[in-house]
Amino acid sequence: MSYVKIILHCVWSTRNRQPLLSDCSQRKTLFAHICANAKEKGIWVSLVGGYVDHLHLILYLGKDQIPSKVLQLIKGEASHWFNKQYGQRLEWQDDYFSVSIGESQLAAVSNYILNQEEHHRHKSFQEEYEEFMRVYKFKKKCD
Repeated sequence: MSYVKIILHCVWSTRNRQPLLSDCSQRKTLFAHICANAKEKGIWVSLVGGYVDHLHLILYLGKDQIPSKVLQLIKGEASHWFNKQYGQRLEWQDDYFSVSIGESQLAAVSNYILNQEEHHRHKSFQEEYEEFMRVYKFKKKCD
């Protein structure tokens, strides 16, 4: 039997960073739905959080799972469900961040995700985005 534990911190925004998740109750219901639906599909999402224009999640990949495919399933189903549930037009940006994290980072990343509302009282998603790019040494593609 193969044993694999790959933990990812994933982040993506609404299309054009529209504040479509401004209703706290809807946002929390969406996050709970993402976890439940992922579980039904054999995807282990341990935590979802975020703010009005983006979300973060902690994802455990299995041995046959590919981040792009798993996130495509999560994002597509979540927007479809949200639109049907609330009669709105939620769309996600195509792009996303995804970085591996170790067990030693899990508590800090989880705390960061759980405190998104407080965090974004002081920092915009654009500032968070730029910090993410810098901290994880992502390089922007050349045009």
